Amino acid sequence: MDRTTRSRRWIGGALSLAVGAGLTVTGMAGTAQAADINVAKNAGFESGLSSWTCSGGTGANVSTPVRTGASALKATPAGADNAKCSQIVAVKPNSTYQLSAWTQGGYAYLGASGTGTTDVSTWTQGSSAWGKLSTSFRTGPSTTSVTVYTHGWYGTPAYYVDDVSVFGPDGGGGQDPDPVVPTTPTGLAVGTVTSSTVALNWGAVSGATSYHIYRDGTKVQTASGTSATVSGLTANTSYQFQVTAANSAGESAKSTAVTGRTGEGPIIPDPVVPKHAITGYWQNFNNGATVQKLRDVQSAYDIIAVAFADSTTTPGELTFNLSPALGYANVAEFKADIAAKRAAGKSVIISVGGEIGNVTVNSDASATTFANSAYALMQEYGFNGLDVDLEHGINSTYMTKALRQLSAKAGPKMVLTMAPQTIDMQSTSTEYFKLALNVKDILTVVNMQNYNSGAMLGCDGKVYSTGTVDFLTALACIQLENGLDPSQVGLGVPASTRGAGSGYVSPAIVNAAMDCLTKGTNCGTFKPAKTYPTLRGAMTWSTNWDATAGNAWSNSVGAHIKTLP
Repeated sequence: MDRTTRSRRWIGGALSLAVGAGLTVTGMAGTAQAADINVAKNAGFESGLSSWTCSGGTGANVSTPVRTGASALKATPAGADNAKCSQIVAVKPNSTYQLSAWTQGGYAYLGASGTGTTDVSTWTQGSSAWGKLSTSFRTGPSTTSVTVYTHGWYGTPAYYVDDVSVFGPDGGGGQDPDPVVPTTPTGLAVGTVTSSTVALNWGAVSGATSYHIYRDGTKVQTASGTSATVSGLTANTSYQFQVTAANSAGESAKSTAVTGRTGEGPIIPDPVVPKHAITGYWQNFNNGATVQKLRDVQSAYDIIAVAFADSTTTPGELTFNLSPALGYANVAEFKADIAAKRAAGKSVIISVGGEIGNVTVNSDASATTFANSAYALMQEYGFNGLDVDLEHGINSTYMTKALRQLSAKAGPKMVLTMAPQTIDMQSTSTEYFKLALNVKDILTVVNMQNYNSGAMLGCDGKVYSTGTVDFLTALACIQLENGLDPSQVGLGVPASTRGAGSGYVSPAIVNAAMDCLTKGTNCGTFKPAKTYPTLRGAMTWSTNWDATAGNAWSNSVGAHIKTLP
């Protein structure tokens, strides 16, 4: 922290008051005398533990929590050591001093010894907020130095100290000078780079207590030393970096910019979606289904949709937050799982939406933001595609623009899937159906959700109830006969009775429906006028519910799909 006291001096018979935090002059015989100062050195611990001695190595300089400035003292009692930190200050004989400090955390004591009169101390049981300890002492007739100290108590948590003040006549040691804004750092240079990090280093600046790192004009990091590594960057991308020096007086101007370019990164293969494929949603949350890491997803799944991306307050913008409930040690482990699945020939895509999620794309600006942020997620995590699972309305005009911009960035191998509800695919006049047809040339598959639905019309104009072969085949027929290629149509069903509120069918019914559509066999009362041998396959919610049910869905449907023509 910075010093909290500036001098109060008599000028022309009037008291000139300099602004200061954390100091009061109370009691005493009259007001403070001329030249009263804070005789403590490094009173805010801005220079580490300089001028202070802590018993048994129990003290440390920390950047949080702090009361003012950039640093504070943390002292941790250990065993029979009460974490005492002390400083010898120069004082005048026969003089009165106000002693104060701000503390938080565990028990904290503040005191003065060797005063030549009555030694003093005060204490607090501590709290989670900064609180002020204050006392005063008078020096003896021959006292020229006094030890001021803080300490904790045995077996209690660490305590923190900031802004110590020993306010009284100058004993000859003077006071710390008021800080000034540091000069601009020089010598900024790029060090080691990886596909997602850039290391930086620069020259030290006198008086600086911290340094701020800027990436493309935005502050992204603060360092206490003269080097830092900026992470979370996109592979094979150039960035401009600058650095400033700061202390309690302020922040310097930005340094000369340097350019750092991330490396290419590991080459992750682009899987090819099989002619007949099954898709499974993987839950980035724990809702009572089996919790899986991505590596645990059953090998039968060809497309794994990570559910879900998150939206921000910026229209169209996507982000992703890995759930701590999944047990990953860090994001890097998750990214490694994605790379391993792709190396095994699986497509891993990021899903947008879901039951409670939504993102608004209803303008050119939000369409561009959607495309840019989705591509950034693909670059950062290694997703090789996107799933559109928006259940709260969709604007086909602007979502078409967004998906085309994303495709232009990601290239022709991008996997694009959709998971509309049954009502969304009853007619080509619905926004979802229009979107599917608008992007038909870049679309991989539409896996309509044949669940959480009431009875619906089939392509023959008849009403079919959920949970039957007829429901699956007659509703798929609408898509097959109204513009989508058979390779772009899949059957979406729950993996278990717990996976959805309604619409569960056994894997045997899913297999029968695929047989009916591709081969004309195992149909119910509805039999399509023709077969669709290139039907893409089936989708389930979710790989987690499938695991909860003993993998019955993936074992059965995954094996059967290989028998299709």
